[in-house]
Amino acid sequence: MQVIKYAFQQHGDERGQLVALEEHKDIPFEIKRVYYMYDTGIDVHRGFHAHKSLEQIMICIHGSCKVLLDNGKEKKVVFLEKPYEGLYIANNMWREMYDFSKDAVLMVLASDYYDEKDYIRNYDEFLKTVEQYSKGEEANK
Repeated sequence: MQVIKYAFQQHGDERGQLVALEEHKDIPFEIKRVYYMYDTGIDVHRGFHAHKSLEQIMICIHGSCKVLLDNGKEKKVVFLEKPYEGLYIANNMWREMYDFSKDAVLMVLASDYYDEKDYIRNYDEFLKTVEQYSKGEEANK
């Protein structure tokens, strides 16, 4: 599994730092939704889902957290702690966010509006979806 992290350009001087993000330039898709999580308890785990078509970039703009990525065959844990670094999450990728620092703010940029029908919230259903997708990819070769 390939983990894709974007290092966004930082602009700064004695006044502080600034990161500007532009769709199709810094972000590989049109941004249709932005949300963020904060005040997440230390023992809280979030996520536990995949998306059928949605793409996301996660940026821990303050503090730190871990993200478990699972493509149905392989799992990787990614540590997010830099406010200028974004983790790309493709569709059909199970994600779990945890180990939030007390001051963590995790911002998510999404390629589409909220649609409950795009969510896969059951892990066994996710594995079946990924297997069907893989069979379709093999048939197209």
